[in-house]
Amino acid sequence: MKKFITLLLFLTSFTGVSQILNPVKWEFGSQKISNTEYDLIFVAKMDHHWALYSQFVEEGGPLPTVFSFESSPDFDLIESVTESESNKVTQHDPVFDMVVSKYYDKAIFKQRISVKSPEFSLNGNIDFMTCDDTKCTYKPDNPFIFNYSSAVGFEVVGGTQVSELEISKNADQILYGMMPSATTKALTPCSTQVASLSQDIKASNNSLWKIFGLGFLGGLLALLTPCVFPMIPLTVSFFTKKGGNPNEKNGVSKAILYGFFIVLVYLVLSIPFHLLDSVNPDILNEISTNVWLNVIFFVVFIFFAFSFFGYYELTLPSTWTNSTTKGEGIGGILGVFFMALTLSIVSFSCTGPILGSLLAGSLSSDGGAWQLTAGMGGFGVALGLPFAFFAMFPNMLKALPKSGGWLNTTKVVLGFLELALAFKFLSNADLVKHWGLLKIEVFLGIWILVFAGLALYIFGKLKFPHDSPLKKLSFFRLSSGVLVFAFVVYLGSGFRINQETQTFTPLTLLSGLAPPVGYSFLYPNDCPNNFECFKDLKEGVAYAQKVNKPILLDFTGYACVNCRKMEEHIWPKAAIKSYFENDYVLISLYVDDKKELPDAQKLSVERLGGGTRVLENYGHKWAHFQTQFFQSNSQPYYVLLDSDGKTVLNQPVGYTPDETDYKAFLDCGLEVFETRWMSKQNLE
Repeated sequence: MKKFITLLLFLTSFTGVSQILNPVKWEFGSQKISNTEYDLIFVAKMDHHWALYSQFVEEGGPLPTVFSFESSPDFDLIESVTESESNKVTQHDPVFDMVVSKYYDKAIFKQRISVKSPEFSLNGNIDFMTCDDTKCTYKPDNPFIFNYSSAVGFEVVGGTQVSELEISKNADQILYGMMPSATTKALTPCSTQVASLSQDIKASNNSLWKIFGLGFLGGLLALLTPCVFPMIPLTVSFFTKKGGNPNEKNGVSKAILYGFFIVLVYLVLSIPFHLLDSVNPDILNEISTNVWLNVIFFVVFIFFAFSFFGYYELTLPSTWTNSTTKGEGIGGILGVFFMALTLSIVSFSCTGPILGSLLAGSLSSDGGAWQLTAGMGGFGVALGLPFAFFAMFPNMLKALPKSGGWLNTTKVVLGFLELALAFKFLSNADLVKHWGLLKIEVFLGIWILVFAGLALYIFGKLKFPHDSPLKKLSFFRLSSGVLVFAFVVYLGSGFRINQETQTFTPLTLLSGLAPPVGYSFLYPNDCPNNFECFKDLKEGVAYAQKVNKPILLDFTGYACVNCRKMEEHIWPKAAIKSYFENDYVLISLYVDDKKELPDAQKLSVERLGGGTRVLENYGHKWAHFQTQFFQSNSQPYYVLLDSDGKTVLNQPVGYTPDETDYKAFLDCGLEVFETRWMSKQNLE
């Protein structure tokens, strides 16, 4: 049928017009790559409303553009002719009932040549088909000749020389097939739109408090280490004159100030990241998903873990400590500040690994530098609060447990946690680079071994160098061991098969920590829950136009914690999954994908906040798209679009863990889409 349509077009348009119409003008040029390699450049310029078809067209569709070269021992063709993405439109063609790619205004083609002789002629031909809204013409005979000499290079014979190789400055048009100005918001409201937006804001605020709480918990753990805990009674006694008069206001006020300065030291550590955040909207995501940085974190955390196990001691250069210690003698407020700074430096061997976990976790979360500030603030409050509290109530120092073997036990437990987290960082690098080393089976297996080792240690079956003899199991130690063993069993349950999705069962506690369940040796799938999805914008939009369905644009990341929570625990819900299966075309764009872009897409683009950057990988491409078109750099971020990919149906949302709110968001988009479709039908 398609072949019949193509033939009919020729019968009705070729005769009488093909010899008259010449809507495509060709220009020829060359570009030297090296002493032996050149790019031959073919530029097609089309009249207004006329389109030139791509080289890549399915059989039965319109005739593709074809370049042919006469073979010669004087040169070799390197691969095939490439075509630019500039001015390229890929969409469903109702005449041929297929997705086709074609160019308007201008198309640029390149063929790389390896020369083998000092002088020769290169002959070739271009076959192409071009159409406007009412007719088509086919031009099978368009010869070209290049003469080559080692002194001059390639020169076109008898054709039009390219005056200037105009590479479009409209990078967005090249990369995404549209400009930000082309996107519009649907005018049709729906009842659930405001509720969805409020949930997004609420979730963002809750996230900051959650990070503060995690930082506070990390600070409490740091207090229970041998580097910090013994300092509490010593420091407080110093400020209160060794437990003297509790009414000594000067000592109490200095202790409170001491606690405040501890908080301040850790808050100051987050300031540079705010400066980075202002330089580039997605710089923190770039840092957190940097492959080599994650590998370094993996090595460092392994190093920290074995230090916690007692095999060696970690210390900062003595000059750092000496410099701050000298400042303690200044007196007054400045002296108290140096005392707080000294504590932070001296305790680094215990607090450093915990801070490292906090740093890496915050940077990979939505909210950027403010997440880090909240976490650092929580850590500093937990670390500084005991000094102020016990200064106000010095008699309560007697209630503190004595230093002893339990401090070393706490340190070893932290070592096991550091060991587990080390593989989380290696997993981040593995995911964004697609190495396939730490798929879900391997990751869960390693964590089972780590926490099984922790359980054996708590039960006294595993010993480390600095451990005191374990005479009996206390109730606390026994119950802790049982809890850790229960967690090991929980990890093992991750190998259960979900019959609906044909993947391993996702574990709620490990969402974002473990790789996605689809990242598997045994049950691999490219899309969450085995849904149909696209990972390229143009392909997804073309398909949506073909099936006339709205688009769910999913800005996500391989190392995004909240993205995994949504994909593994909200999307599979009975009330939600039907939208993905029946109603929406899912386009997932990974902003941390480190796969290198084709050379034609490595463009210099303008950032939203000013300045330029070069897009080098797919993560850069999709992050730029998100910030440029939707003024957001958070993940997950969900945008509902009309099938044209240009009309935003309702207010986009971020992390929405409430099933009801997320359903309302999807319902709203469908309602607006159907209303717009009915309106279009009435107009027709």
